[in-house]
Amino acid sequence: MDLEHHLRYMRMATKLAKYALDHDETPVACIFVHTPTDQVVAYGMNDTNRSLTGIAHAEFMGIAQIQAKFGPLNTEIFRNITLYVTVEPCIMCASALKQLGIQKVVFGCGNERFGGNGSILRIHQDSSTAPENSHISVPGLLRKEAIMLLRYFYVRENERSPKPRAKANRKLDLETFPPMDWSIYLSKDGFTSLFGESLLEYYDKKLDLSEKLDWDLIDKNQDLFFQDLQNKCEQFSLQAAKKPKSQPVS
Repeated sequence: MDLEHHLRYMRMATKLAKYALDHDETPVACIFVHTPTDQVVAYGMNDTNRSLTGIAHAEFMGIAQIQAKFGPLNTEIFRNITLYVTVEPCIMCASALKQLGIQKVVFGCGNERFGGNGSILRIHQDSSTAPENSHISVPGLLRKEAIMLLRYFYVRENERSPKPRAKANRKLDLETFPPMDWSIYLSKDGFTSLFGESLLEYYDKKLDLSEKLDWDLIDKNQDLFFQDLQNKCEQFSLQAAKKPKSQPVS
């Protein structure tokens, strides 16, 4: 696995999550990358606050973009797509991704309450839903950055939540993070196959692959990045539209 290649797209997903935070949404975001062409085909951010819809998760927003481009019944495109998402997909989203036949999921921090890629259930590997499908799941990339964005959100007052809670007494922890327990998501052999033997120390000691937090991803305004991301997705759509309709999407 080319770790830097995956980190490139995880940085994009993290920037998008920061954009969501700056626009009063839960800072969870994702990027859908078409693996054969190495291009971004779609993106998603949580839209629960604006839409007041509990199922408006980032993954569903991106899936809707892809279906709008290629048709709701064309699932073949997903077999060539890697999803980069800042937080482990919930059970609902993990199930949808598995049924669509996603190729790979790379995520930042775990979802300890609803995680569908290892924290609670291993939807991506089970045989109860779409047993013909399974995909690789890569955890822990830019985990600290994802956690920090969530911390920024949860010390705010969310007036659109069903029962707003007073958060004046909550303190923003900028320094400490829970251990990264890789064994929740990967066996030691699985970790080695993804990251190599040279990084096994991180598995054994429950360490993040990067000790330093990239504060630029947390602090910078990402409005211009968002505009550029939209343009990238539109360009992919224009390229795909030039293909003859008789050809399968790959």
